[in-house]
Amino acid sequence: MRVITSFTISLLFSAVSYALHESEAGIVDWYNANIGVPLSDSSSTSPSFHTKQNQPPHKALLLTATSSNVLAALHAGNGSVAWRYIYEDNDSIVYYQRDKDVVASLSGPGGATLRIFDFETGDLIAEKFLHNPNTARLFEPNDVGTSMTFLSQEGQFSDMLVLTSGHVLRRVDSSGKVQWTWTSPDETSLVIYSKVLVSPSAVYLVGLAKSFASYTLHISAISPSTGDLITSASIPSTVTDGPSSIVCLNTNDYSMPPRVVWLEAGTIRAVALTSELKGTPVSVKGATYERIVDVGLAEKGHFVALKSDGSGRVLKLDSEKAGLKVIWEFSDSARSDRYTESLYTGGLDKDGRPFVGRVFWSHALGRASAHVYAPHLAEGKGLVSGFTFNFDTNTHGIISHVSLTTTTGAIQLWQGDKIQWTREESLSRIQLAEMVELPEPNTIATHVRDEHETFVGRLIRQFSDARDFPAYLTHFVRRFATGSYASATSRVEPANTNASKPLSRDDFGFRKIIVAATDAGKIFGLDSTNGKILWSRVLGLGWAAQVGGRINPVKLFVTRTVNEESEPQVVLVTQRRADNSLVDTVLFHINALTGEDATGVSPSGEVLQGVDIISGPLIEAYMLEGESRIVILLDEFRQVYLYPNTPANRESFDATAPSLRFPLRTGEPGYRQLTGHQVALDAGINNMAQIYATWATSLPPSHEIISVVTRPKGLVASLGKVLGDRTTLYKYLNPHMFAVLTSSPNSCGVRVLDGAKGSTLYSAIVGKAPGGCDVKAMFVENWLVYVYWDGEFEGVGMTKGYRAVSVELYEGRGVDDKTSSSDMSSFSNESLIVNAIEQAFVFPHRITAIASTSTKFGVTTKDLIVANEKQQIQSFPRRILDPRRPKHKPTAEEQEEQLFQYDPVIPDDPRRVLSHNYEVANIRHILTSPSQLESTSLVFAYGLDLFFTRVAPSGTFDVLSDSFNKVQLVLTVCGLAIAIMITKPMVQKKRLRERWYQ
Repeated sequence: MRVITSFTISLLFSAVSYALHESEAGIVDWYNANIGVPLSDSSSTSPSFHTKQNQPPHKALLLTATSSNVLAALHAGNGSVAWRYIYEDNDSIVYYQRDKDVVASLSGPGGATLRIFDFETGDLIAEKFLHNPNTARLFEPNDVGTSMTFLSQEGQFSDMLVLTSGHVLRRVDSSGKVQWTWTSPDETSLVIYSKVLVSPSAVYLVGLAKSFASYTLHISAISPSTGDLITSASIPSTVTDGPSSIVCLNTNDYSMPPRVVWLEAGTIRAVALTSELKGTPVSVKGATYERIVDVGLAEKGHFVALKSDGSGRVLKLDSEKAGLKVIWEFSDSARSDRYTESLYTGGLDKDGRPFVGRVFWSHALGRASAHVYAPHLAEGKGLVSGFTFNFDTNTHGIISHVSLTTTTGAIQLWQGDKIQWTREESLSRIQLAEMVELPEPNTIATHVRDEHETFVGRLIRQFSDARDFPAYLTHFVRRFATGSYASATSRVEPANTNASKPLSRDDFGFRKIIVAATDAGKIFGLDSTNGKILWSRVLGLGWAAQVGGRINPVKLFVTRTVNEESEPQVVLVTQRRADNSLVDTVLFHINALTGEDATGVSPSGEVLQGVDIISGPLIEAYMLEGESRIVILLDEFRQVYLYPNTPANRESFDATAPSLRFPLRTGEPGYRQLTGHQVALDAGINNMAQIYATWATSLPPSHEIISVVTRPKGLVASLGKVLGDRTTLYKYLNPHMFAVLTSSPNSCGVRVLDGAKGSTLYSAIVGKAPGGCDVKAMFVENWLVYVYWDGEFEGVGMTKGYRAVSVELYEGRGVDDKTSSSDMSSFSNESLIVNAIEQAFVFPHRITAIASTSTKFGVTTKDLIVANEKQQIQSFPRRILDPRRPKHKPTAEEQEEQLFQYDPVIPDDPRRVLSHNYEVANIRHILTSPSQLESTSLVFAYGLDLFFTRVAPSGTFDVLSDSFNKVQLVLTVCGLAIAIMITKPMVQKKRLRERWYQ
């Protein structure tokens, strides 16, 4: 029987594998691979260019670690991803370094894991777990106490010296094998090592020892061959800023010993390192300094020091008494109102020679400027070349690191004053997204809206339109004769970005604008047909621009659609967190087609300024459905704010206020409860509306609310399910119900609550994953699906793994028990009579996001769309997850309902993988939207990567298939017409003769 059941399931999957043909990859879908926003705060993770010797510059690779926990290499020529390695969430990158043909990285607490990659391909060569992450010493920032350097030797690969946890040094060979380990004897003391330097005679560990009011430099010398301690010493010093004020210099010239440089009381001091550690610290005289900057050239003996007035100097390792020499000072680099503070960086050319760059923004020119100092030019005296480039700060924000990396997450490469490429990596951090429908072609829309057109004007317009009639007729005849109609699987032409031609939708509504807001302070409009950026705007900080701050997206609402007179508009609700700790609520009102400010305040091309609506934090935001589409905001005092706050909107809100219910999370973290609220008009300050509590949940002790899962708004095509015996199960469609996911120390909870009075309609306690509650849920109409980790394996045939529970809620206590839940008052006793039918299944993989398909009228069967840990987007038919699947051989009535025998294991069918062979990584959300075809739903998955496709759960029943022979149909119709024309006179003559002879 198991064989028969599996065969039935296979047939079901085959019957609906409609959109997974290899030929459709890249036609009905698109995929954007991202790497994340580069980490530029530390030289151990910031972007750096690398190339093999004697290779041209365009063959270089840009290596970087990113905030998405990715180590990646980009092609310098075009910005495409050469390779990337995605780390687990609990395995953060803390350090990377390249040597010859390899790149090595340390990740995890204290640098727990060492990985070695091939420089050009990114192939993982070796992986070594150096220590237990749970026993690591934790520091802030997390790269403190970790370092790495390669031993100079001939060949393709050098042994590495790896410092982890601030007190353990290991020598590791090319296979990842540890040759020796040295552990600091005073690892529990206040000495923390953070730098590693190598000379022919010794390996030096440079660290800081905590004293009463500052730090003292502490150095240990270790034998590179045996790992034995040679000697250690504390250097007389006073370091106040920690490891960031220390630079360790070295060169390939072993006649000059390596030096440790630090900043002490405005003076640069240095000490030469010898195996006996008997060097005496010396000072660099001639100026007072406020900061030293490691520009990534410490291995070449160069660094940058900033004087007290902000001027930048380049210093290098030298054979003079102090061991350091000032070789260049950038002119006009002191602090000034005419330009911003300079950023400094370093790099190597194709021959391995160092250069130092300075980048700043000129307020006078309104352009970015770059000065590049090459020490080897002008017969060794050095030479600076400079240029300005037209960096668009209104589009990309402020330059935060030179490569270029901006505050809005963009990576750019400039060659002179010409930009070579741009990567908008903030798209890897999308927080909110909505699909906005485009209007019909402008000519049709304009005519429909022309209600007050005069008779003469109408005649003029119609004569003007008649010019296009011959071309239209020719196109129609050609299309009819050849059958070249658009189909559901045909490629959609990208949106026209020509400003003279407004954006319009295609025949089937597959082309939409995806409005996406990121946590990098930028909002985008993407073309759903190819993922290209149609427009983007930087979100302004308002008054907080003077002190600094961040914009955090909270909610995104579509407030105007194509069905209304104005163009589609969206409202983005954000929290502005200023660096002075003040929090405000700011709205951004945007034209979804163009990205323009819908309020008309911010000019095109400039930073988009918002509307300060609440002077304080936001509790929750909603949108009032209906014609008005009012945005409702609640502040910390439970007061109600409306946007737009017009008399008409206030009147509309007052009329609907008695029926509004607001369930909110209240209480301190760890003791949160859900509390229901209603609106009291004129109860707040200045007669503002205010909400008041009406009910509160009584969750079990120590249960914390993880998330609230709401049901999407949409049409419900069927209010019930007709069974095989002609009885009916009526769907429970209480408009106030929602799902709540909770967590406790030993378990997780799933509950469905009535938002009007807080009653529990369904509840379940499920297993908890080792790292915490990993429950994902989807709720649409009366169908709830949640996936969780089940660690219990008691009983025969049980095993650990992920479980999917499918729940369907019906009215009454059984069949034909109708209570009209969608219209019934929540305070009726019958509202609690719910028939929950549920069934559990073994799910093949852990999932990271879950959603269901959505269509225009809700007629099409809904599929479950998930993103799994295998970096795939999968769909599962609802019939597979039907909780009414019988556990016995289906009866005739059950077969009539297309039910098949229950099998606890959901097959991992590769034909259901929507993403084909794309590796769609770290998906956090899945957004679905209807098209103009009832059969087809649009799917947008976003996280680190972006993926878009369209699916037809019930097949494309409303469009002729590609295999339909349209030419044969035309010939058949024409043949029948000709036959009728020929036979009609013959029939008429025959009937006439019959009348004569009757």
